[in-house]
Amino acid sequence: MVLISLQAQLKDARSWSALARRCEAAGFDALLAPDHPGVTASPFVALAAAASVTERIGLGSYVAHAGVREPLLLAGDVAALDVVSDGRARLALGAGHTPVEWAMLGSSRPDVAGRVQRFMAVAEACRALLAGEEVTVDGPYVHARAARLDSPRPVQSRVPFTFGGGNSTLLRWAGRHADIVALSGLGRTMADGHSHETRWRGDDIDRQVELIEQGTAGRKTGPSREALVQAVEITDDAEAAAHRLAERFGSTERDVLSSPYVWIGTESEILAAMADHERRWGITRYVVREPGLNAAENVIARLPHGSGTPSTPSRPTT
Repeated sequence: MVLISLQAQLKDARSWSALARRCEAAGFDALLAPDHPGVTASPFVALAAAASVTERIGLGSYVAHAGVREPLLLAGDVAALDVVSDGRARLALGAGHTPVEWAMLGSSRPDVAGRVQRFMAVAEACRALLAGEEVTVDGPYVHARAARLDSPRPVQSRVPFTFGGGNSTLLRWAGRHADIVALSGLGRTMADGHSHETRWRGDDIDRQVELIEQGTAGRKTGPSREALVQAVEITDDAEAAAHRLAERFGSTERDVLSSPYVWIGTESEILAAMADHERRWGITRYVVREPGLNAAENVIARLPHGSGTPSTPSRPTT
């Protein structure tokens, strides 16, 4: 079963509430909010507001910035969201990449190895706190002394966990620990600190899936695989659109047409591409950004299950 979620940003109270209701009515699996300090709203405040006007749709950060968020504070935010949404919160984490987000908080972005180590420390501590465990961590990237999350406690016995990113070490780690691994098709951060190289080639995705599977070895059930859709274009001329997008993203037409990170063509062609992505890479989940909302609604309406009730991600044994 294919599940589609929407990532969107809060602009004002009225439009945000209307968007949350629209997503639920259309059958989106979740409404997700980005986490970029100083640029986007607090994801948990925005999602708590969305919880008040919805009943079924999942709610989560996409993705919370493990580079600057402390585990106890993050776990408290997720738990509070789970309470006000009656058990619909999701925890999603990424290692972070934008240098200015560290600089504005009075620090500097660690190197890749440092970001990887901090991510794992934050993720492990946060998940332990949500599970009701006491956490003590003695650096170098995270410090906690007998930390506990006594109140509020999450409604869910286990909050679903998504890893978002493409680092090789973390893909293996996520294969072992995550409920969902979210692939973005983004590679190395460029000199501007914001944009990325694209990794849309089939062999790039093959390698990432191989890394996930290496980490999954020994688990009864591996994590679901998700793709962040970077561009959506409903058209009768997919090749012409692919040519434009290839130039925009520094890719090739062939890679654009076969990529899970782009929805291009008619709704039928997009659905056929999804079937290919599932066969080759096991991708059954997609996150679409708000500019693709209308197209995503049309695609959801044509899925075999139509606009069904959002589901809770599978929770593998770890």
